[in-house]
Amino acid sequence: MITAPGSGQGKSMVTAALARLHRNAGRNVRVFKHGPDYLDPMVLEVASGNPVYQLHPWMTGEDECRWRLAEAAQTADLTLVEGSMGLFDGDPSSGDLAKLAGIPALPVIDAKGMAQTFGAVAFGLAHFDPELPVHQVIANKIGSAYHGQLLRESLPEGIDLLGAIPRNDAMDIPDRHLGLVQANELDDLSQRLDAAAEVLKAAGLDTLPQPVELSAEAPTVPERLLEGQRIAIARDAAFSFLYRANLDLLEAMGAELHYFSPLADTELPGADALWLPGGYPELHAGELAANIPMLEAIRDFHQAGKPILAECGGLMACADELWDKEGLGHALLGLLPGRASMANRLKALGLQSLNTSLGDLRGHTYHHSELETPCEPAARTRKQAGSEGEAVYRLGTLTASYFHGYFPSAPALVAAIFRGEPFTFHHSLSE
Repeated sequence: MITAPGSGQGKSMVTAALARLHRNAGRNVRVFKHGPDYLDPMVLEVASGNPVYQLHPWMTGEDECRWRLAEAAQTADLTLVEGSMGLFDGDPSSGDLAKLAGIPALPVIDAKGMAQTFGAVAFGLAHFDPELPVHQVIANKIGSAYHGQLLRESLPEGIDLLGAIPRNDAMDIPDRHLGLVQANELDDLSQRLDAAAEVLKAAGLDTLPQPVELSAEAPTVPERLLEGQRIAIARDAAFSFLYRANLDLLEAMGAELHYFSPLADTELPGADALWLPGGYPELHAGELAANIPMLEAIRDFHQAGKPILAECGGLMACADELWDKEGLGHALLGLLPGRASMANRLKALGLQSLNTSLGDLRGHTYHHSELETPCEPAARTRKQAGSEGEAVYRLGTLTASYFHGYFPSAPALVAAIFRGEPFTFHHSLSE
């Protein structure tokens, strides 16, 4: 478990560079991400050359966490799990996942401006929870070899310094308001990762950890509730927030998946249902608005009474207008009256669930925009702590919300949404 005392310590890039370092050494590397995240996994897939899945005891379930790690161990020489936030932050935390899986935690500590206190931070992380093994730490952003030596000498007995990474431009990847820039937007990402891997190799980070044993029962095969159902999925620079597990489940339930680009295509693929996932429509609003044939095709699809699921960025595209960060309004689909507009701060963040007669769909929300609409929501999600979360709108066969669902948590509900079949909300606002 690659973790840290908190966010911003550099663990994402260290995880990616570690994956590339061992991949370049000829090893089969699998990487997982703790918690909801779309952007880090894109980079980690490029780094490792293998698919990346989410692990989160609450969102994906404890059994699935164990199974995915054990399955990866069948073929992988090295498995890395990138934590989220700090080691003990959140419920369940990265530390909780590490304990559940039976793997040690490896903290990355930003040592800039720090000397002997580095040892105190490492000691605290290693002893805060006696059930969680922490045998080694990584020092990040050191200023010199002497600085690295001070850090090594500061460590208490039982904790070793795996490596000390110097400050280096190769360890940086651009980011924006939702996190890292999407992997497919960086033409030189592979070269950046190779350079970062060499930085880690020079810092002594090319050794393998001690092996652990992983075991788990395979999950039950899902019912083929979407047999023969064709689902058109928006996938391009504007719509890209897709969990691999969601796509896997749709196919396992019998669906045929057909991808299209609302930016570049002028017509929809032949389909029975449509999925507009999250992404960055606000960065491409002008281009989306100018693609009149595609807008009309999606409107006709809705008019024909076919199911549409719109999540976060997809919801924004369904509004009458989308106002970007520059304050420019763009006329979009008009399936959901009102306008979506970018805010100057984060508007929502956290784990939530949608409670229905066909199961509880777990997932999360994370957005910098807000929707102004005269429409009353059909229901609201529930935050993990129990209070009201995101609005869920149902207009005809359109289901739209800022909420991102993790499909394997409620297969029957997901199948009903894409088949346009009835279900009831347990927290309906019309009750």
